[in-house]
Amino acid sequence: MSPEHKKALAIGREESRAVRRYLEAIEAHKPKRGRKRTPEGIQNRLNQIEAKLPGADPLTRVHLVQERMNLEYELANKKETVDLGALEKDFINAARGYGERKGITYKAWQAAGVDATVLRKAGIARTRG
Repeated sequence: MSPEHKKALAIGREESRAVRRYLEAIEAHKPKRGRKRTPEGIQNRLNQIEAKLPGADPLTRVHLVQERMNLEYELANKKETVDLGALEKDFINAARGYGERKGITYKAWQAAGVDATVLRKAGIARTRG
């Protein structure tokens, strides 16, 4: 394999990684419908579940255990912060080349949740077709 080919592969991997991380981040941080739960509200519900577990029948217990697991996961993810700005910057640098190589259109990027201003900054033109 030539050095140029190795370099091209490395660039492709880096661009792919930047695109994947950004798309995963915007998917994970998409606004959800309904009232937002606060960490305090989640902790209150966890306390209620712990109080109900000892006296619960087996079927209710399994539902409470699952709810507790879901809430603990949600609480852990609320504490985790993602630097969306840095991911966006990396995406902007990588998306045009990646999209051209893979044949990804403006509309496909938008359907994946990428904002038009980000696409414009990345140099991805809105075209007909």
